[in-house]
Amino acid sequence: MTRTLSIQRSTVTSAERERYLTAVAERKSQYARANCRFWVFEEIGLPGAFVEFTESDSASSLRSAHESVGYLVGPPRIYQEVDLG
Repeated sequence: MTRTLSIQRSTVTSAERERYLTAVAERKSQYARANCRFWVFEEIGLPGAFVEFTESDSASSLRSAHESVGYLVGPPRIYQEVDLG
């Protein structure tokens, strides 16, 4: 099974934080419906600096999921897992 991943960085102010978290919770649901896994991490030393990871079993399904969610600006950069044997 090939695993693919895309990464999105976002920085929000403390005033925007709750709205951002509500939006990513909805995106997580949307990605789950598209058979993708979705995680969000916040930098410990810089509150409001987030990294979002979206993973799927194929590049085509990941692209399709991004298109259906409609969140990313521009084409997503998709990474494929390297087999280290």
